[in-house]
Amino acid sequence: MTIRLTTLDNGLRIVSEARPMLETVSVGLWVDVGSRHEPAPLNGVTHCLEHMLFKGTERRTAQDIVLEIESVGGHINAYTSRDHTTYYARTLKDDLPLAVDILADILMNSVFDEGELTREKDVILQEIGQAQDTPDDIVFDHLQSVAYPDQSLGWSILGTPDTVRSFNRDALFSFMADKYRAGSIIVAAVGNLDHDRLVDMARSRFSGLPSGRREADATARYAPGCMVEQRPLEQVHLALAWPGVAHKAPEYYATQIYSTILGGGMSSRLFQKIREERGLAYSIYSFSASHADTGLLGVYAGTSPDQAETVLSLIEEDVQGLAAGATLAELASAKAQLKAGLMMALEATGSRMEQLGRQMLIYGRVIPTEEILMSLDAVTPDDVAAVAVRMAESGTRALAAVGGGPVEDLLKAA
Repeated sequence: MTIRLTTLDNGLRIVSEARPMLETVSVGLWVDVGSRHEPAPLNGVTHCLEHMLFKGTERRTAQDIVLEIESVGGHINAYTSRDHTTYYARTLKDDLPLAVDILADILMNSVFDEGELTREKDVILQEIGQAQDTPDDIVFDHLQSVAYPDQSLGWSILGTPDTVRSFNRDALFSFMADKYRAGSIIVAAVGNLDHDRLVDMARSRFSGLPSGRREADATARYAPGCMVEQRPLEQVHLALAWPGVAHKAPEYYATQIYSTILGGGMSSRLFQKIREERGLAYSIYSFSASHADTGLLGVYAGTSPDQAETVLSLIEEDVQGLAAGATLAELASAKAQLKAGLMMALEATGSRMEQLGRQMLIYGRVIPTEEILMSLDAVTPDDVAAVAVRMAESGTRALAAVGGGPVEDLLKAA
């Protein structure tokens, strides 16, 4: 397995890992543009743009795009996050040129037909409605808006019904022309491929991309707060968070291990105490979400309304309890879980392609697996305790809750 990187004259970077023993290849376009890069009137435009790139080009109709890739047994899709947008395909090795051609075509030649845009805005409005009807999803949007108020990192990736309805093809063209620049795009591929041929394909199809990179991110500003939405549900969905760390922070790996010990699996402290010992929740877990300049370290739990205050109290107890230090057994188990997840992801071309693309966008290089393993091994119990102490002393918790029960009591508990 050989990783190679080539940068074209316009700044486009092509990274690949050859795996000649495979019969397939995964290839993706990693665009360093997400919902946090939108102005307020265009909230949701990045996600809308992702949809519209599949709705027809100068050479292909929307149906042609999916028929061509699926007729050879391939798969094509995309997704939008707060930090980036990804368009990707997986095919048999001989069909890599087709996959690259289609990905390039939708990026370079989409027409944004007004009729297609009208229909797709209706689809996105349905997607927003579906998210609103899913309390264990929407609670995280609420948490994000509480933690990052009045700024793009706190807005919904999907946008709002009003902003989505306002989009027109000129807005999409202008946003894309401003943000989609060669220096902010990575072509990443893993599988049975030849890097030099991949570079030739990219050079011939992406040479028209404007050079340079999009403007730098506005620095995010974390804030504590609380949002409770009353709904006639059987459960209360709780999401709470404290300030986390950015991707490049020295405490990044210690924070990942802390989160794993706290609520990263069935053996974690929260799962054992709240589900196994007390039976207070079916689903409970922790998470660590990092960005270029900030991050959240948090917990989700779904519980009955009459147990919500108790669950909040027990979560706080365990968050603070880790300040006394993790046991060596907990530390070893957390490291083993994170290492296993990393190594297992290496075995799937799609997951490995995602690693390459993300690492290039975040760090500007591919991080050797051995370096990550060494960084995890280097974390000590004191490092984990330091993360817990920082959280316990911050006094800046953000809380979101969606569900039934006495809203006033949840507000008091917050």
